[in-house]
Amino acid sequence: MNIVILSKEPKNYSTTRLKEVAKERGHEVQVVNYARCFVSLERGNPIVNYRGKQIKNIDAIIPRISSKLTKYGSSIVRQFEMQNVFTTNSSISIVRSRDKLRSLQILAKAGVGIPKTVFAREVADFDGVLDLVGGAPVIIKVARGTHGNGVVLAETKKAALAVMQAFNVENVNFLVQEFISESAGEDIRAFIVNGHVVASMRRKSFEGDFRSNLHQGGGGEAIKLTDTERKTALKAAKAMGLTVCGVDMLRSEEGPLVLEVNSSPGFQIEKITNRDVASKIIDYIEQNAKARRKKDKVGA
Repeated sequence: MNIVILSKEPKNYSTTRLKEVAKERGHEVQVVNYARCFVSLERGNPIVNYRGKQIKNIDAIIPRISSKLTKYGSSIVRQFEMQNVFTTNSSISIVRSRDKLRSLQILAKAGVGIPKTVFAREVADFDGVLDLVGGAPVIIKVARGTHGNGVVLAETKKAALAVMQAFNVENVNFLVQEFISESAGEDIRAFIVNGHVVASMRRKSFEGDFRSNLHQGGGGEAIKLTDTERKTALKAAKAMGLTVCGVDMLRSEEGPLVLEVNSSPGFQIEKITNRDVASKIIDYIEQNAKARRKKDKVGA
């Protein structure tokens, strides 16, 4: 098969692993910087151009879209979808996953456990916002972001007000979320491919940081999920319409609570768990790329 990996970072670990496994299986593989692609629109003839040439005769794409280029990257994915090219994640599911509010709305509607959350812009009813999430300390995060960026722990009511006022001045929509004290500095990442958890790890922050994301300098260790955690992760992925994703959860007294469903999860989990995630993704493509692309059914 002819496979295109849509990535701005051809030399990073995730991209090189996918390329390596696909080539070992005998597939033709091309890494394409989607930020340098452009599309040509005319009746009945959707075209993607890269480096002055049309990309054609492609069987499957693997989107590795950065959060900063979600709109543009998902537009390139959509153009391939118009050609009926198989994609490991649909364009709409990628866009959906990058909008924190939209994601939480979908998860809540599907009955997935999430931390108590309030979406706000103004701080006129500041006390009411805090009361809805159980009071300080609280987590305040911008509505769009990833890798732990734009996330603040406000330990007191005064600090929470200051952060919300700062976001308001910058015209930033934000989320105020309850702080789960029993899991402070730790979370769980479940890597899912085609309805199966293929790897799982616990991530822990370094001392002094409440964020456990590996991109923020945290560490990780392989773990076995409980049945409830596994079911929660799979339910979250299905609710979001993502076939390849990382589901981030907190262990709380109420059970697992989903923080985020990441449509372009990093492959560092391979090094921590000794699980071959890249091969599972290529397996999925081999088993499904020739089939007709399924319609997204999430509806949000």
